[in-house]
Amino acid sequence: MRMGVLDIGSNTGHLLVVDAFRGGPPVPAYSYKEPLRLAEHLDGTQAVTPEGVQRLVDYVLGARQVAEDKGCRTLLAFATSAVREAVNADEVIERVTSESGVDLQVLAGPDEARLTFLAVRRWFGWSSGRLCVFDIGGGSLELAVGADETPDVATSVPLGAGRLTREWLAAGKSADDLRAHVRATIAEEAGPILRGGAFDRAVATSKTFRSLARILGAAPSGEGPYVQRSLRRADLGELVDRLGELTTEQVAQLPGVSSDRAHQMRAGALVAEATMDLFDVETLDICPWALREGVLLEHLDHL
Repeated sequence: MRMGVLDIGSNTGHLLVVDAFRGGPPVPAYSYKEPLRLAEHLDGTQAVTPEGVQRLVDYVLGARQVAEDKGCRTLLAFATSAVREAVNADEVIERVTSESGVDLQVLAGPDEARLTFLAVRRWFGWSSGRLCVFDIGGGSLELAVGADETPDVATSVPLGAGRLTREWLAAGKSADDLRAHVRATIAEEAGPILRGGAFDRAVATSKTFRSLARILGAAPSGEGPYVQRSLRRADLGELVDRLGELTTEQVAQLPGVSSDRAHQMRAGALVAEATMDLFDVETLDICPWALREGVLLEHLDHL
């Protein structure tokens, strides 16, 4: 069946149209995305501004039309940390639903981590053993670990690349202070994850990790999803220093970096480096599937 998965993230709205059926992988058919930057449309009270709400409504209306034009019978729509943490989240959801007719669900942080873990498990399979999965989004960092399809631990912490850029680097705070904050925050979550023992495989998903890996020599997306891609901690340490010396315009010229995310790559690299250090991971495998695929897979399982 043809389905649409609509992901309203802190940075981007992304509709992925897929041909899906139980027992097989969802096959991408079309992609429609727009840099909404909802996290940057929060006012001093942490409410989404009228401009931000209007941008969201307009995008969802457009995404619904695209989904219909592409023949989708089902549209699964969800929002993550920017909407989840907004003080006017209920009003935002009600506005989107009333004007677009799209049932936009807000995912809790642990559900984000759990569904991303499901996607990674399905991609790499049972032979990967005990998996640890990391996902840096615009507003939060998700961590999950386990040996089954449902992780033993799934958690979310407010260490998204966009959030940290806005609240720390763009606010004039030092990178050293940000580094200390990131590491202390991750360390508070490390105990339950490490208590179960070593990982058989450590995996990273989503745009920030993919971009970091691409900068450091991983294959471009045009070579397809089945090419093995990875990120080495030894290489990442040098990149963190290098990103601190480049302008946003120069970062945007690096391979795998889009212009709308270039400004937050330094913060994302600091989080990635801290994650690999604190969990003693030398190499992360990059998974092409992430939250959108996890939402879709769980939906198919329940049909």
